Amino acid sequence: MIEMELVGVRVEMPSSAPLAILRERYGDARVLPIFIGGTEATAIAFALEEVETPRPMTHDLMRDLLEELGVSLERVTVTEIRDGVFYAELLLHGPDGTHTLSSRPSDALAIAARVGCPIYASDEVLAEAGFIEVEEDEDEDDAQLGAADEVPTEEVVEQFRDFIEHVSPEDFAN
Repeated sequence: MIEMELVGVRVEMPSSAPLAILRERYGDARVLPIFIGGTEATAIAFALEEVETPRPMTHDLMRDLLEELGVSLERVTVTEIRDGVFYAELLLHGPDGTHTLSSRPSDALAIAARVGCPIYASDEVLAEAGFIEVEEDEDEDDAQLGAADEVPTEEVVEQFRDFIEHVSPEDFAN
């Protein structure tokens, strides 16, 4: 397992598909982009920016439930890629012991961003989908930047709001 850092979310152009961006903490600093849904992208961006919402969002509720039940999220691991789909697990520790739950990576990352637990990726996932980022020209459009944290977060949040307002189920049909 390789420790990762959740560096942010961004919109992949030209498809306007949201991505969560993980970066290897040590070693080669490989980047692991994971396509996620618009709602989860917003939830992750809000957590990273510590945006307070008037009512708890779903991932805030999950964090609050864990806390109320005396359960801690020890770590999130992106475990595998199967047929182009990423899989993740939550390692929970509670009064009755340790539990491992299967999760979509987007939900796992949204919760991890709220509780501050470590994030890992398996060696196999990084070997298959990770890459070493190449510096791009400064004249490139922000949407094409290699590192998600190079785009001002307010702009990313606004891009997601625009995406969510205009997305339709037909956009995901294949």
